[in-house]
Amino acid sequence: MKIRRAVIPVAGKGTRFLPATKEVPKEMIPIINLPMIHYVVEEAILSGIEQVVFITSSGKNAIEDYFDRKFELEDFLIKNGKLKELELVQQIGKMVEVTSIRQKEQLGLGHAVLCAKDIVGNEPFAVILGDEIVRGPNPVTKQLIDVSTKNNNANVIGVMEIDPQETYKYGIVKGNFTDAQKKTMRMTTMVEKPKPADAPSNLATPGRYVFRPEIFDALKVIPKGVGGEYQLTDAINLLAKEGEVYAHIFEGARFDTGNIEGYLNATIEFALMNKDSEEMMRRLIKEKVQKYNIR
Repeated sequence: MKIRRAVIPVAGKGTRFLPATKEVPKEMIPIINLPMIHYVVEEAILSGIEQVVFITSSGKNAIEDYFDRKFELEDFLIKNGKLKELELVQQIGKMVEVTSIRQKEQLGLGHAVLCAKDIVGNEPFAVILGDEIVRGPNPVTKQLIDVSTKNNNANVIGVMEIDPQETYKYGIVKGNFTDAQKKTMRMTTMVEKPKPADAPSNLATPGRYVFRPEIFDALKVIPKGVGGEYQLTDAINLLAKEGEVYAHIFEGARFDTGNIEGYLNATIEFALMNKDSEEMMRRLIKEKVQKYNIR
């Protein structure tokens, strides 16, 4: 069955970016001239997604507004002959169908996904975290959809290899590979943020999933977990016990823009990958290295 919807949780308060996020949603902070959330939604569209479901909270209206038409701005650009800029903002307004659901309490990622149940209905869907950007020639969500299709529309989790000493930052999976390339495994368990000595592997999930609607049944019965929140990890483990969950090592460069270091890294990388800004960024880096005597 075709996957038409992607659920994108964006209800977090973005405290690592205060005071900027006092009034501006973290997901709207720009990397070069596009907000973080633009890159995430673009990945969804390139993966064949037709509708994006944002799980939002108070003060997040700017995210939905960004993907809407703004006729006052378009009229201003027309009157001032700014046709290139006009085309750009019109394209954003037509990118994808957008729906928002308010998560009134911050009760964890599992609860955020469950909030989308009535809109998603009885169809498979993708989940993409709003502060995790993955760049590559083949969109990571599309990679997971392909793996799901090959395995009878199974649940699939995107994973990446990490430094074994950093397992405490992620959900870590364990399973058995099902292909000769050792890219896809049948998952047996996932452990949330284990210490390196307790981690079952070095395969971590940075927030890309494809689920069958049965995930909602699992989310309804799990108790509160780590941090007093409903953990998506617990629901995934329940699915793995009762059915099939696959973990796929995706291809692409991942950027965690939910923290300052990851945001700065993405800004530099994206500028260097863009032909319009590459020369400028190289010049600025060279000037700063010389100015501050960086070795």
